[in-house]
Amino acid sequence: MSRYAVTVEFDVRPGAIDDFLRLITENAQASVRDEPGCRQFDVVRPRNAASKVFLYEIYDDEAAFATHTRTAHFAAFDRDSAPLVVSKNVQTGDMHFESAKGS
Repeated sequence: MSRYAVTVEFDVRPGAIDDFLRLITENAQASVRDEPGCRQFDVVRPRNAASKVFLYEIYDDEAAFATHTRTAHFAAFDRDSAPLVVSKNVQTGDMHFESAKGS
């Protein structure tokens, strides 16, 4: 069975990036710490786009991601970050090739 990948691109309101990064980092840390099905949760801030943040997440399967969306830390992030976000784009898919070293 292939793992399940999720990417999310956020466009963050001007002046809100520090608050957003704090919230998403807390969510990412709780996800990898507390969710057995969450294998990776990377938070990336592109160098050429000050108001953009993207996530790269890997879960054991789609059910593990569904579990993630029902956690208290996800609900808190979703609620608290909503006023900070202009838009978000979510993409999901099955892993075709996984290149992680040391896993």
